[in-house]
This record gives sequence, structure tokens and C-alpha cells, in this order.
Amino acid sequence: MTMDIQDIKNRFGIIGASPLLNRAIDTARQVAPTDMSVLITGESGSGKEVFSHIIHQMSTRKHGPFIAVNCGAIPEGTIDSELFGHEKGSFTGAHEARKGYFEVANGGTIFLDEVAELPLGTQARLLRVLESGEYLRVGSSKVQKTDVRIIAATNVDVYNSVKSGKFREDLYYRLNTVPLRIPALHERKEDIYLLFRKFAADFSDKYRTPGIQLEPDAIQVLSNYSWPGNVRQLKNIAEQICVLEKDRNVNAQALLNYIPNEQQGNNLPMAINGSTKEDFSERDILYKVLFDMKKDMVELKKLVAEIIQNGGNTSHIMADNPQFINQLYQEVELQGHHEPTLTIKHPAQNAPTEYNFAHDAEEVEESLSLIEKESDLIKKALKKHKGKRKFAAQELGISERTLYRKIKELNLN
Repeated sequence: MTMDIQDIKNRFGIIGASPLLNRAIDTARQVAPTDMSVLITGESGSGKEVFSHIIHQMSTRKHGPFIAVNCGAIPEGTIDSELFGHEKGSFTGAHEARKGYFEVANGGTIFLDEVAELPLGTQARLLRVLESGEYLRVGSSKVQKTDVRIIAATNVDVYNSVKSGKFREDLYYRLNTVPLRIPALHERKEDIYLLFRKFAADFSDKYRTPGIQLEPDAIQVLSNYSWPGNVRQLKNIAEQICVLEKDRNVNAQALLNYIPNEQQGNNLPMAINGSTKEDFSERDILYKVLFDMKKDMVELKKLVAEIIQNGGNTSHIMADNPQFINQLYQEVELQGHHEPTLTIKHPAQNAPTEYNFAHDAEEVEESLSLIEKESDLIKKALKKHKGKRKFAAQELGISERTLYRKIKELNLN
């Protein structure tokens, strides 16, 4: 008898009513009776292994073995032996022959988690299994046969790995016969509170503690948080609250104590459509330019005001603000500014520490070009670190790659 989506949820302990979740379950239900390969994609902690169990248990192989393999946790030097077995003496430490997972799981299912971590050589062996059901043990020339269904999973964009040459294109299309995407928790906002209640009730029973109740403001925080660790992170936080929280009625302030500070319940921007960290770094450098300009102007205005109030005597100002005066001197020297309206004498040069106003101050409209300011800031950073681009990039808060590109774009060579 065919199970409906709610029956599958009940059987495998899946909670939620999100349309994206229901669609994923329906796809798994339809593909399960076939022997087609399935590639499950989704963020870490979103429940990809649960779906591999759904597919296996609803297939004709449900009475056969099910083996889950974390490809990223096996060293590159032993992954072939683990998957395909080896013969005695085939390598140092091979004191006896050993069966691999494909031999042990014959007639059943193998779940390859983090499949994108497989070395290219192992990918070629895996492709042969998918195409012909044949493989070789390490150190053997005898062809072995196996009847295994492969379900693979990854939390990275495999197609990008294909384009960068880290993953075989033919293997990608062979595994991706049926793509199955598991939605991230932030895409299932309507399910977050339901999941929390279930986890909280389970942990209250496990640790024999009073039940947890969330106040409305806490529920709002819970729903608005981006949950980068997905269901796994939500479960961990529910367990912490059940064990550590004294007040069993939890408000927003109490809940924020268990959520990482950098994303306390806010809808923070996330990288989409291929955006990378480097995209944000360019924006950051522009903000840095503007904030530094504003800070310097405020400091300069305060100093000028004090000079005027003290009749031009600047000795105490130089003593109280040596760091800023030194920075200001360096900037004026760097930019070649020798305006008659303002003369800065650096204390280290045994010159008078005073400001001389040769003419009435003239208000000059300052350039507001971000490109010019960005160029000036990069020049200053390079001069400060004597042309060492690594340290200049750190000073600017950007990557070396971005700095090299900006130098080229702005012709600063």
C-alpha cells in the first residue's frame, strides 16, 4: 500500500508542514521504488540522511543492507580500500584481505554523504560501479560485481566543483539522475516553532525537567533567526535551554543568551545568486573610507577650535593628541599639501609646534568621489606597510586578491 506524505512523516519522525518540505518528501516517495541514483543536496544539518533512509525503507531493497559512508571523514589514502576492499599485501598494513562497503552492501543501498569530497581517482572507480556494477579491489586484477543502489548527498554546489575541475562531470550527471533538494530551516519559518516544541518536550522527558514555554517575543526571535546550523542547531539550543534555563517561561531576552551574538534573531543578509565574501569586502572598504573621513574631520575641527580658543598656542594640544597629530602630519606629507592656510610642524623635527594661519581660511569644496578616496586609502596603506600588500590588505580589511585587483583597476602600480 502506498504511503501518503503524512504517513511518511509519522513513520520517520519528520515534523513540519512547509510546502518545500512536502515536495521533498513526495519526490523521495516517488523515486524510492526505482533503482535510480539520487543526489540529495541541502545545507549541513538539514536532515539529508533521514531522506536516504526514507528512500531505502520504501524501496524493494528495504530488507538488504544499508550502509552510510561519510566520504569527508575517510583519509584520501584509504578511501578506495574502504569502499572497494583490498587484497592481502596490497599496501603497508594490509595483513589480510578485506571486503569493501560495495561488497558488504550487495543487494542493498549505500549512502555516500559529502560525496563532493571524494578524490578524482575514487570518482572514476565510483563511475564504473554506477555504469556497469563492476569494481576492483585494491591490489587485485579480478573484476568484482555488485548490485548496490547509490544515494549521494552534499552540502556544496557540485556543479561549481565540476566547473573548477574538482568533480567529474560524467559522475555528476550519473549521480544526479534524480535531484532531491532539502530546504534549509530558514526557508521553513512556519515549522521552526513546531520543531522547537517537539525537541523541548523530548529533552524535558529525557532529563526529567519541567516543560519549556516560549513567550510571544521569544517565538518571534526564534522565527526570525537565520539558523545557519539548521535543524541540528535548533535541536542543540532546545537541549541547552531545557537543561540550563531556570525560568521555564522563556522570553526573548533569555532566548538570546543561547543564540550566537552575531545573528541575534535578526534577518541578516545572506549570500545569494553566487555572491561571495569578496563582494561584501568591496562594500566594506567604501564604508571604511567614509567613516575614517568623518572621524578625521571631527578630530580636526576639535583641534582647530581649541587652537582658536587658546590664541594660537598649541603646546598642550600637541601633548594631549600626539597620535592624531602624527597621523595628520603623515597624511599631509603623503598628499603633498602645502597650503598657506595651514602649516603643520611635526614635533620630532625640532621645529615650533604651532599652527600659523597665513591667510584667512578659505572654504574649499572637498571631492566626494569614492574612487578617489578608495585610491588614497590604498596608497596610504601601502606606504604605511612599505609596499607589503599582505599587511596593507589586512589594514584595509579586505582580501589580498581584492587588493591586487583594486591596484590594477586604479592603476596604482
